[in-house]
Amino acid sequence: MPEDLVFQNPVFRPEMNGQKVPHDIYLHVAGIDIVRDEADTFYVLEDNARTPSGVSYMLENREIMMRLFPELFSQHRVAPVENYPDELLATLKSVAPETAPREPTVVLHTPGVYNSAYYEHSFLADKLGIELVEGSDLFVKNGVVYMSTTQGPQRVDVIYRRVDDDFIDPLTFRPDSALGVAGLMSAYQAGNVTLTNAVGTGIADDKAIYSYMPEVVKFYLGEEPILKNVPTWRCREEEHLKYVLDNLEDLVVKEVHGSGGYGMLIGPTADKATIASFRTKLKLDPKSFIAQPTLALSTCPTCVESGVAPRHVDLRPFVLTGRDRVRIVPGGLTRVALKQGSLVVNSSQGGGTKDTWVLDK
Repeated sequence: MPEDLVFQNPVFRPEMNGQKVPHDIYLHVAGIDIVRDEADTFYVLEDNARTPSGVSYMLENREIMMRLFPELFSQHRVAPVENYPDELLATLKSVAPETAPREPTVVLHTPGVYNSAYYEHSFLADKLGIELVEGSDLFVKNGVVYMSTTQGPQRVDVIYRRVDDDFIDPLTFRPDSALGVAGLMSAYQAGNVTLTNAVGTGIADDKAIYSYMPEVVKFYLGEEPILKNVPTWRCREEEHLKYVLDNLEDLVVKEVHGSGGYGMLIGPTADKATIASFRTKLKLDPKSFIAQPTLALSTCPTCVESGVAPRHVDLRPFVLTGRDRVRIVPGGLTRVALKQGSLVVNSSQGGGTKDTWVLDK
C-alpha cells in the first residue's frame, strides 16, 4: 500500500501514533456491505469501520415481521437477532480498561437530536439499558472521564461513540467542536477509558484502501480471503485512470471518502452531461476516485405501488469484536433500492430495508 495513501489521508490520525488501546482491539463494531451478482458470487462491496449504522432498523424490521406474520416464524426456524443488544453490551463491557470496576459503566455518545441517526442512538441506548449522553454530559478530571448525574459525578469506563473523530475532543481535534469532551483524548491515552470504535478506524472506510484489503489479509494472516472484493480500479494510478476514462459509460465511479450514495456515477444510467462532468473531475483530482464494474446486483421481491416487483438489494451484517470472542449477528440489514432499476440502496437516496432471515438447521 502506498505510504501517501495512509499518511496523507484526511482521516489518518497521527495522534494515535504509539497509542496503546485497551486489549489491543481497535474495531469493536463493524458493518460489512456484501452483494451478490448474477453468477451467484458474493463480494464485499465496502467496509464500515468508523461508526457503522443501521442496526436499529434490523431489530425493528424483525419486530414488525413477527407481528405481521407470526405463522411464518412458527413454520420456520429463524435464527434470532433480538439478542443483538445483549451481545453488543457484553462486547462493550468486555473491552473496558483494566482499571475499570468489575461492572464497568458504558454510555452511548451521540451528537444530539439534530443528527440523522439520532433515532438509532436513542433506540440502542434504551435497548442496552445504558445512558445516552452528549458531550456536555461528560467531563474529564485527573485523566478520568465522568458523567454528570443527579447523584453526582459517575465514572465512565466505555464510550460507544457515534461522533466522528474530528469532533470528540476540542483540545486535540477541531477546537470549534461543541459535540465533544475537552480532555477526552488525554484520558484515552492514559488508558482510563475505552472508545469504540478506536480513533482512526475511519481510514478503513476509504474506498482506495478497501481495494488493498485482500493483500492486507494475505500479508497478516497468510491466507486468501474467503469473500472477494469487487474488482476496483484506483484512479490515482495512471493505467487505471486511462482505463476508467475510456470506459466511463460502463463503470460505477465513487469518491474514496463518499458515503450515503452521494458523489457517485453509475455509467450505464447516466446522461452525457453527467459523464462529461465526472470525466473532468477525474482528470482534475484522480486520487479522490475509484471505479468498479456495474454489477447486476441480486434482487428480492418487494412490495411497491404497482404490486410485487424485483428490486436490487445488498446486505450489511454486523460483526462485534470483544475481548473474549467475535460475535456475528445471524441476520443483518438488507437495504433495498426501491426505485425501479436503481442500484443505489442507501436510505438517503430513497432506499428501504427488509428483515433478513438466517434459517437454523
